[in-house]
Amino acid sequence: MTYRRVLLKLSGEALMGDLGYGIDPKVVADIAQEISEVVKIGVQVAIVVGGGNIFRGVKAASAGMDRATADYVGMIATVMNAITLQDALEQIGIATRVQTAIAMQEVAEPYIRRRAIRHLEYGRVVIFGAGSGNPFFTTDTTAALRAAEIDAEVIFKATKVDGVYDSDPHVNPEAKRYTSLTYSHVLSNDLRVMDGTAIALCKENNIPIVVFNLSVPGNIVRSVKGENIGTIVGGFCEIN
Repeated sequence: MTYRRVLLKLSGEALMGDLGYGIDPKVVADIAQEISEVVKIGVQVAIVVGGGNIFRGVKAASAGMDRATADYVGMIATVMNAITLQDALEQIGIATRVQTAIAMQEVAEPYIRRRAIRHLEYGRVVIFGAGSGNPFFTTDTTAALRAAEIDAEVIFKATKVDGVYDSDPHVNPEAKRYTSLTYSHVLSNDLRVMDGTAIALCKENNIPIVVFNLSVPGNIVRSVKGENIGTIVGGFCEIN
């Protein structure tokens, strides 16, 4: 086992599976089962979840909606996903707390750093909802921020591809997958692993990012155990 405390970044789209919109209960249950396996081997798990399966603020803003308002709606969507994931985890016996950056005391705790750390120390999964509580910041940036605040050793970014490529593998069949990347290479080549603010935060706080394919069963556990199944950002540049 490589890590003691980790932060898992889940996109909202990951929760909808093959649906065009919303939440697929089976997908959420499968993700919860994998997270439970990580908890049972003694790893402390925090999660930041997006809301793109319900509402995407940037898209709404481009259609004419006020950007700040759109981002706040998107933050509320992330809370819906967080509570759904909490329910799936607790149904299989994993103690879970949802903390939100926007006060919603009837359904979740407010985000308090020291309380979040205490929950993790007691073996509870902590899910951070409502992003950072501020518009104009992505949930990727929230993941980097929360990881730094709770002293997470690594960020696991679960995606639909098995790592970071030198070009789009869906367009270029000859695209090469990186096994390792530096933060500077990601930024200078605009590889879009996470947004630039998130990468800069991780670089400043020396938090590695592991990008892996969530759709492969067992990949969350494999990643946490340190198996080489994706791309790690924070090392040297190396192509598979």
